[in-house]
Amino acid sequence: MITCNAALSDGQGKVFIGQIDVAAPEPGEVRVRIMASGLCHTDWDFVNHRPPLHVMGHEGAGVVESAGSGSAFATGDRVVLNWAMPCRECRLCNLGFENICPNKSTVQCGGVRHKGAAVVQSFGLGTMAEYALVPEAALTKIEPGLEIPWSSACLLGCGVMTGVGSVLNTAGVEPGSSVAVIGCGGVGLNCIQGARIAGAAHIIAIDVVEEKLGWARAFGATDTLLAERGDTGLREAAKIIHERTQAGGLTGADYAFECTGVPALGFAPLAMVRHGGMALEVSGIDQAFEADGLLLKWDKTYIQPKYGSCQPARDFPKLLELYADGKLLLDELVSRTYALSNVNNAIEDMLAGRNAKGVIELG
Repeated sequence: MITCNAALSDGQGKVFIGQIDVAAPEPGEVRVRIMASGLCHTDWDFVNHRPPLHVMGHEGAGVVESAGSGSAFATGDRVVLNWAMPCRECRLCNLGFENICPNKSTVQCGGVRHKGAAVVQSFGLGTMAEYALVPEAALTKIEPGLEIPWSSACLLGCGVMTGVGSVLNTAGVEPGSSVAVIGCGGVGLNCIQGARIAGAAHIIAIDVVEEKLGWARAFGATDTLLAERGDTGLREAAKIIHERTQAGGLTGADYAFECTGVPALGFAPLAMVRHGGMALEVSGIDQAFEADGLLLKWDKTYIQPKYGSCQPARDFPKLLELYADGKLLLDELVSRTYALSNVNNAIEDMLAGRNAKGVIELG
């Protein structure tokens, strides 16, 4: 058993630093010394709406401290964590939908405790702690020789995978195509650089904050649009997108991605794509929102992808390779780092939109 510090939330708006006890790993489990943890809006959702008491964080990277018997991981291995953790045996996994596996791997019940009582680890990871006990399926090894800051590596675990994966895996964006991205926060920037990596010719970034459009250009946007806050459903912005994407007698982007998390914009990408185009609601809005059925005409595809259609064993080595080749920008995503004790300041900055990504450094 190891006792360490962690950011804990009661699910009712309170975040505090407390001590947790992390058990030794059983077979199929690994105990990881967390070096850095990203922060995203889903963490805030857990702070307010997800009791009981839990360890925060689901974007992490660190070093294997110990592993259960028969593990493929060894003490000292550098790893990136992900929250898909597929069983690779069920029908959905066999169909390629490892990201929505219903039999997600978990660790021993009570393996993490606070004041003697078992606590939940966010997304089964709990990366805002000095140590985490996780299933082997949560880990991807960072190969020796690859130099990557911990603050960059941790971001692969959610926002990068979600954005880049939605472009490359779910949409299959083609070279020479046109792409519109609504919202230029962490996920949106990764959709933008995913489109750049895919070879899209026209990448239009849309936001209501001018500074974020500057971020978008740095990540690969070829065009930007400063939207009006009062533009309901971004219908006026959609008209401009159609004006800027005219090809072969058609108007509208080939692909459009919603990355804001705002329910009123859940169907906004449908208004921006051409007939036969693809609209993706990437941010994972979990509230009811309404659509005008006319937006679906004609032969448009609308998808709500989860975690960029992630297959961890395929995608995380690929993302690390793209970083090593200089194609995937990770260091540039990190606006600011924080000590674990300053987690509430990090949350405040995130909610104020001050950072592309904020990172909690633990190592």
